[in-house]
Amino acid sequence: MSNDYSEQINVQQPSSNISTQPAAVAAPTVLSLQIERFIDAHRHDGYRLACLDPLELAPRVAMPELSPQYYGLDPSQMRPADQAGLPFALTVAELEQQLKRVYCGALGLDCSGMRSESRRRWLFNRMESELVCPQPTPQERDALLCRLLAAEMWERLVASRHEHAKRFSLEGCESLVPLLDALIDSSAIDGVQQIILGMPHRGRLNALVNVMDFPAGKMLACLDHESDVAAVQTDLPYHLGGTACKRTAHGDVALFLAHNPSHLQSVFPVVSGMARAWQDAHPDATCVPIVVHGDAAFAGQGIVMETLSLTRKSGYTLGGTIHVIVNNQIGFTTPNPMEVRDHTYCTDIARMIDAPVIHVNADHPDDVVRAARIAFDYRMKHEADVVIDLIGYRRLGHSEHDVPAITQPRAQTAIAAHPTVTERYHAAIGAAARLADMRADALHALQTQAVETNLRAPVAREMPATTPFKPVSLERVRLLTSAATRVPDGFRLHELVSRRIAKWHETTASASHVADWCFAENIAYASLLEEGIGIRLSGMDVGRGTFMHRHAVWHAQEAHPAAGNLHVPLEHIAADQGMFDIVNSPLMEEAALGFEYGYSVQANRRLTIWEAQFGDFVNGAQVIIDQYIAPGEYKWGYQSALTVLLPHGHEGVGPEHSNGYLGRFLQLCSDDNLRVAIPSTSSQWFHLLREQAMAARPKPLVVMTPKTQLYGEVASHSPLEMFIDGSFQPVLPDPGIVDRRAVTRVVLCSGKLFYELQRSRHQSGDASIALVRVEQLYPFPHDALEAVLRGFENLTEVVWAQEEDRNQGAWRFVREEVERVLPTGCRLRDVCRTSTASGAHASIRAHRHEQGRLVSATLSREAC
Repeated sequence: MSNDYSEQINVQQPSSNISTQPAAVAAPTVLSLQIERFIDAHRHDGYRLACLDPLELAPRVAMPELSPQYYGLDPSQMRPADQAGLPFALTVAELEQQLKRVYCGALGLDCSGMRSESRRRWLFNRMESELVCPQPTPQERDALLCRLLAAEMWERLVASRHEHAKRFSLEGCESLVPLLDALIDSSAIDGVQQIILGMPHRGRLNALVNVMDFPAGKMLACLDHESDVAAVQTDLPYHLGGTACKRTAHGDVALFLAHNPSHLQSVFPVVSGMARAWQDAHPDATCVPIVVHGDAAFAGQGIVMETLSLTRKSGYTLGGTIHVIVNNQIGFTTPNPMEVRDHTYCTDIARMIDAPVIHVNADHPDDVVRAARIAFDYRMKHEADVVIDLIGYRRLGHSEHDVPAITQPRAQTAIAAHPTVTERYHAAIGAAARLADMRADALHALQTQAVETNLRAPVAREMPATTPFKPVSLERVRLLTSAATRVPDGFRLHELVSRRIAKWHETTASASHVADWCFAENIAYASLLEEGIGIRLSGMDVGRGTFMHRHAVWHAQEAHPAAGNLHVPLEHIAADQGMFDIVNSPLMEEAALGFEYGYSVQANRRLTIWEAQFGDFVNGAQVIIDQYIAPGEYKWGYQSALTVLLPHGHEGVGPEHSNGYLGRFLQLCSDDNLRVAIPSTSSQWFHLLREQAMAARPKPLVVMTPKTQLYGEVASHSPLEMFIDGSFQPVLPDPGIVDRRAVTRVVLCSGKLFYELQRSRHQSGDASIALVRVEQLYPFPHDALEAVLRGFENLTEVVWAQEEDRNQGAWRFVREEVERVLPTGCRLRDVCRTSTASGAHASIRAHRHEQGRLVSATLSREAC
């Protein structure tokens, strides 16, 4: 076998309708134009003729555009001496040979989705520079073969030890290991300090052992169902991540592989958020995100497109991500061949972000390494995404238990007869040692490590010590308000914002003045920023707030020469304040929430907040909630203080605008994994935010925040004195009770329903009913609620009242919790919305009627 893979290429013959007779000698200017068109054809379409499929099952297409005769050229013609580019080709025949070697070999450059001419030119120059670069040395090729053998023999070792274990073998794409090696080496050369890596199942165990230095012995133990290690593991082996310090000849690089669940592409936005958080925390250092994808998943899962779009927006940019497609040309059991004839590839979605694609045959390791280096250099030069399409095959079934020949007999027949990449490369480089001996050495190294290694687990990130609260005094609130309302000279505000500023100043005139929710939130942020705690707030329209409830970003009504069109007052609170980012996200939930979760895991000293436009819209991000936010700490040790704000409450505006699916979040609560709260006053909101930022044990916080009606409910606006030296109270007793002995019924409720009940009770003058607000639903405040109930010695009934349907609200969760603290002899019942399939009314009149029924059923004696 030849050492030069390019010699194996079958050059496309001209089609029969193209003359093969020598063309007439053209004038130099015409000849130059003909040759330039010939070169450009290879630059733009050479990948369509490249030898990319190791199995050669993909249909080959006729490409007359890549023959010299198509342009009226004769192979024997001499090139003009003064023509630029490819200077070592003297004749047209030599030029064609070089173009085929560069663009039609085992590596194909696809720039068809790029609109930047300068970036295309950079790539063409980079590709063609390979003609003058030295070939890998024998030592380099021997080292590369050893890495391929390590990948191959790991799979064989696992198969021999645990035949029936799921391992999602890398066999057929073993070149992924040296590809990742090359990216790491390039990072070290370029001075990159951190790589944050995400990848799906395929090849994950192999990468953990051979790239992440995860102990082979521990991994084998993880796969052994009878081992002590497997008995206590909290997630599947092929979901594991970890950290490593990769030592190279050019320096050390820190490598972090994110854990992720079986939702294959969901880790893409999470890794992106982690990388952005690292970059924000280390502005003078470099972090490169690398994401490995499956071919079918990259093309098929919508979260990929969401994240590609998201990471091009302000507040989410990463300076480019390197994407690696482990393309085994099959999705689960369904063949997914390259449709070359139709010009479609699994990478075509990269066109939406103008990313170049480097297709490379996984059976040609030298070209795989070259693809990695070109991709890395492109990312660093242009700070933009780039895709490596590593085209191989899958030797075994999806999880090694399948019988792939059932659904793809032709491919499996070809695979069974196809030599492994180690066999091909060993022969190609003329290695001195016998392949059998090298395999034995590689297997021995793994087996020795399996015996001798210490069982070092991935290290979870440690959170910093809790920062003590700085007291909140009236004077401090006044100073913060002054800083948060300072208007740049000549910056003309909208009248509504001007009125709000005036209202805030009026609020701070006296501790007895009430403060609305907008004031509470902004001053909470200002106080944290002043204490050096950073804040990141993102979501759709968060700058203003969907319900006009925030106004943290001011828009100049006329162009301002100094401040520009925007002013963010929370960026100007104090000289040494924490960093404040407020980011209006694109119209998406899943990728955006995944990004913020990743950010919150990586960020040590920042309060990360994501707000849904309506609470119901969060169900577009259910995978991130179910598989990351709720179980992330238990499964992987990921500590997150992510705060999720879900505007919630029935107001007669119909389904998708009413319910944040509170019951679903409560179903996910276990082992103190989440905090779920529904504050009903502005002061509670103020304290909840501050406590979340300073919690000793970070936990994700899910808040059912108000919408229009509660924001406008004057009774929910707290006196400023309640902001001072207070704290969040998980249970709020009834402030209107005069005689506790007269109370025979306690109504437990949350949110805005309290104020409707309060008004109705006040009108009736019924002193036998106490209204108690449960402001925190998880962890459930048993002690606080028990203390309140104990205070009513004549209590006979407790009612849980909620706006939501019985199946959507908190009732099914709180019933057992309330029963634990229910006084002896006291009965418990519920009052809920009449159940419907949608869970909310779209008619204002129907909504009002139902709200009246809820209030009446809760307070009337007939209901007893």
